[in-house]
Amino acid sequence: MGIIWTILIGFVAGVVAKFLSPSAGPSGFFLTAALGIGGSLAATYLGQALGWYRDGDVAGFIMSVIGAMVLLFLYRKFGSKAR
Repeated sequence: MGIIWTILIGFVAGVVAKFLSPSAGPSGFFLTAALGIGGSLAATYLGQALGWYRDGDVAGFIMSVIGAMVLLFLYRKFGSKAR
């Protein structure tokens, strides 16, 4: 059940991260959702590796938003150069 919560939190975190980011980012529902889910998963597993969360715990909403913003930044920096 933890992975389902991670995905749900990540989806919402992706939308929030897109609105909080200072410049126009990648558009599209699926890309925003994927970056949010990826950020949430990264925050969850990084937090577990660093001992912030126990096994089975999911990252909180704020850490998921931060993870999504980091992935959004990396996508802008190294992603699609065809602009």
